[in-house]
Amino acid sequence: MTDAELILVGGGLASGLLARRLKQARPDLKVLVLESGPTLGGNHTWSFHDDDLTADQHALMAPLVAHRWPSQSVRFPAFERRLTAGYNSATSDRFHAVLTEQLPDRIRLNTAVQSISPTQVVLADGTVLKAPAVIDATGFRPHGGLQIRFQSFLGLELRFAEPHGLDAPVIMDATTPQDGGYRFTYLLPFTDTTMLVEDTGYVDDRALDLAELEARIANYCAQRGWRIVEEVRREHGVLPITLDGDIDRIWTDVTVPRIGLAGNFFHPTTGYSLPDAARVADLIADLPQLSSPAILDALQTHAKTLWRDQRFFRALNRMLFLAGEQDQRWQVMQRFYQLPEPLIERFYAGQTTAADKLRILAGKPPVPVAQALSALLRKPRPNPRPMELS
Repeated sequence: MTDAELILVGGGLASGLLARRLKQARPDLKVLVLESGPTLGGNHTWSFHDDDLTADQHALMAPLVAHRWPSQSVRFPAFERRLTAGYNSATSDRFHAVLTEQLPDRIRLNTAVQSISPTQVVLADGTVLKAPAVIDATGFRPHGGLQIRFQSFLGLELRFAEPHGLDAPVIMDATTPQDGGYRFTYLLPFTDTTMLVEDTGYVDDRALDLAELEARIANYCAQRGWRIVEEVRREHGVLPITLDGDIDRIWTDVTVPRIGLAGNFFHPTTGYSLPDAARVADLIADLPQLSSPAILDALQTHAKTLWRDQRFFRALNRMLFLAGEQDQRWQVMQRFYQLPEPLIERFYAGQTTAADKLRILAGKPPVPVAQALSALLRKPRPNPRPMELS
């Protein structure tokens, strides 16, 4: 006797999108989502560009999108540029509200899991739940076959005394002080007087100094004359940025299917995970059979295909992290954002063409030539110590 036909362990983005996609494709399928916390989605803001998703994937996401803008911009020491592509953000509050309303009988909150296997889940209280398919969506875990660096961030949703004057997101303001890596401020204007102000760094060490990041955000706002009257919400975390690895080793001995960050399904350079979560949801929903072995086989094939297709992004990451001085990494991104906008959108969508790759690498690199070539070709050292990302 089984308790469900599919059990999803973890109630984050990838799990929630898959549950919603299966509700559309197979409404009679008995799906169970187990979340250890009191809400789905944790405390996050997930963003994506219009071109990142297909029309059907946009329809899947539409109820979850809390904010949408018709354009976005970037700022660097040499220039500021407005990009015409639309930009979207989903919040964990909206995510939780929509999914618990639409899938009330498929979600168990405050449910800690002790162990998982391909056909059963043991809860912390000893309860055993059985299903033909179990999927692990519990987040990123370190692996000796994966070399990464980090994108760390602190985001404060702030309310200001007067209108801030922004009508669209600034996805990178790299005019901020550069210290220990490529640093930028990320701005999402939710209303005329509220905005998510996020300090982000592409750094070599995952350690977060929240007091330092708070001070950077306060200084940034003060320099622009934005008088803070309230901190509405905060979020912080560390995302993996992939430099290299051994994909076969990563999937060796994996018996339980993994999705989301648990399966390394994210953009290697930007860290964006929402487009990959939508694609994986489509992949699983379209399978003729939903058993753990069938899902695992499909995910392994997908992961290995992605790994091959994404080697260019990993090479760029090595150039960003391993060539030149830490405080000069911004020059790589400044040069990139001077390229044609369609190329930039394809880059974010993970659909870079051969011509795009040549265009990105053409001309003199913004870091020393010898170091750039060395970084593109060499293997990075293994991660210096075990890491867990928040």
